[in-house]
Amino acid sequence: MELPCVRVRPEEGEATRQALSAVGLLDGDYEITVEDGWLYIPVTDADADALASHTVVEREVDAREEQTLPADLLGEAPSYERIGDLAIVDVDDPARAREVADAIVDSDLPVDSVIDRDSKVKGDLRVRDWNVLAGGTRTVHREYGFEYAVDLATVYFTPRLATERHRVAEQVETGERALDMFAGVGPFVIPFAAAGAEVVGADLNPAAVELIQENARRNGVADRVTAIQGDVREVEGYDDWADRLVMNLPHSADEFLETAVRLAGEDCVLHYYDIQGEDDPFGPGERAIRAAAEPAYEVTVETCRRVRSYAPGEQNVCLDVRLRR
Repeated sequence: MELPCVRVRPEEGEATRQALSAVGLLDGDYEITVEDGWLYIPVTDADADALASHTVVEREVDAREEQTLPADLLGEAPSYERIGDLAIVDVDDPARAREVADAIVDSDLPVDSVIDRDSKVKGDLRVRDWNVLAGGTRTVHREYGFEYAVDLATVYFTPRLATERHRVAEQVETGERALDMFAGVGPFVIPFAAAGAEVVGADLNPAAVELIQENARRNGVADRVTAIQGDVREVEGYDDWADRLVMNLPHSADEFLETAVRLAGEDCVLHYYDIQGEDDPFGPGERAIRAAAEPAYEVTVETCRRVRSYAPGEQNVCLDVRLRR
C-alpha cells in the first residue's frame, strides 16, 4: 500500500520514530523499511505542521506483522513514554499502575523497566520521585546515532527535545568552542563534540556530570569534552571563551544571562530557551538578552522557534541569538 513516509538516515531513525509517536503521527499499522541508505517511517498525516522540517515521500509499505501490544492485554491503549528500554507511566491508582506495568512488560515491546511518576520535577536538580514497578530507573537512550546513559532517579532527561537538539547540533562547526550551561547527561555536549567542537558541559548535579563523562566515553568524544560540576555562575577560566552557548533552563534562564555575556567570546551564538505565553512568546527573551548584552555586544536574533507546547496557553521556545562584540 502506498502511504506517506518520513525519510531519514538510519542513525536518526529511533529519535525520529519517538518524536513522531509523541505527537501522534506514527502509523504503527505499517512497517518501517530501509532501502538505499534511507529509513522510511509511515505517518498518518503528510500535511501535519510537525512534519514541516522533515522530508515526506509517498512509498509502498507493507502492513505490520501482528505483535502483542499493551493494548491487546489491557483492552485499551495505556499512555506511556519510552526512554531506551524503560517505560514511564503516570497513573494515580497503584493497582491500575501495576496492571499497566505488567501489560507493558508482558507485551512484545522491547521494554524491561516500568516506572510511575510519583512527584513533579522539583528542586534545583530538577528530578522526580519514582515508583519502580519493574526493573530500575537506569537505561540507555539512543538519539540521532548517539547513546546516552540515563538514570532518572538522579537526573532530569526528556526525549521530546531530540529534534531540537539535532537542529542545534547541525549548526556546530569543527574547531568551535561551545559551552552548555545546564548540560544534564550531555545531549547537546556529545553531538557538539562529535561535530569537532571543544565542549564544556556544566551542571549543578554531580550525578549528571558523572553521566556526561560516561556518555563522552561511550560515544568516543571524551578527548573533546570537559564536564564541570557546580553553579555555572561560579565557573572560572572560561571568560570571553565561548563561540556557542546553550541555555536550556527555560523557567529561569534569564537569571543567568549576565554569566552568558561573561562567557561569550567575540562572536558567539546563544541558544536561549524560554517558556512564555502565546501572545508574546519571543519578546520577553529578546528583551532580557538585549538588556544583559547591549551595548557591549551587537545583538542579532537569527531564529525564533516554537519548540513545543508546554501547557495550555504556554510555549517552550528557542531564540538563536548572535552576540558580536
